[in-house]
Amino acid sequence: MTIFNEIKQEIMADAMNTLYTRKGISPLFKASKKAQIAIIGQAPGRKAEETNLFWNDLSGDRLREWMGISREEFYKIDRIAHLPMDFYYPGKAKSGDLPPRKGFAEKWHPRLLDEMPNIETIILIGSYAQKHYLNKRMDKNLTETVRNFKNYLPEYLPLVHPSPLNVGWFKRNPWFESDVLPVLKIIVKKSLKK
Repeated sequence: MTIFNEIKQEIMADAMNTLYTRKGISPLFKASKKAQIAIIGQAPGRKAEETNLFWNDLSGDRLREWMGISREEFYKIDRIAHLPMDFYYPGKAKSGDLPPRKGFAEKWHPRLLDEMPNIETIILIGSYAQKHYLNKRMDKNLTETVRNFKNYLPEYLPLVHPSPLNVGWFKRNPWFESDVLPVLKIIVKKSLKK
């Protein structure tokens, strides 16, 4: 059994996740000793949980387009780790999904990241990941944090969530496509060449 399988078993046995484990729901994440990039998003959506495949929706399609890689590469490549802020679908809120549970990332991310010594860049998708990892270094809001992405490189690259619901944000912030996405593609291409 690999260290990542051991950690997965510990996550499933954790009292915090008992209801999911009883329902036969596994934690949704991907870790590899060879990973050079870690993608940290919010939490799996309902479709991701049902199919047991992270980023398996329109947001994932857009994210892969941003990264300049195919769906097949995205799932097969062991150079990209996927560690959402919660490894389980948190449920539906009035608008969108509930936030990731507090204390989950704090407990499990350090353990997993310690086992991935080759991570060069952590891609922080959305405000939950950015608030957790950047903390006081974060700019006044998500837009300004993403706009000032160069301040966080090479360790972190903050991105807005690729959700189709954010189409208005993309229109209001054309600099994202012209300034941020080319840098993301370079980081991904470089890590996959090694």
